Amino acid sequence: MSAIALETPLSRVQTALEHAVLCARTAEDHKGKDILVLDMRGITPLYDFFVIATGSSRRQIHTIAEETDAAMAAVGEKRMSIAGYQASRWIVQDYGDIVTHVFDKDAREYYGLEELWADAPRVDWQRE
Repeated sequence: MSAIALETPLSRVQTALEHAVLCARTAEDHKGKDILVLDMRGITPLYDFFVIATGSSRRQIHTIAEETDAAMAAVGEKRMSIAGYQASRWIVQDYGDIVTHVFDKDAREYYGLEELWADAPRVDWQRE
């Protein structure tokens, strides 16, 4: 009788972390700036990770949001909602365990999510 090696499926949190890192890398690949991944698990039961990035123009903000959605779709994640696409100062996309925020510089400073959620640990997404 031969033994079959079975892979243990990734936990939901590990998968969410990997997908948050994917979102951050996608933003970086499309020239997003000041990219952060915040671990929200100990702060709110609503989601596990925030991904925050800044774009320098309406076109770049749209591109980051669209390419993030394409990357998430490629790994089987479906966007639950999107807001701000028309105004393009702040596009937020909800993937359940992950919420992505792409701001222009002024909107990011105004809303200050990193300060609002200062207790959230920052994920070193470049090393993940």
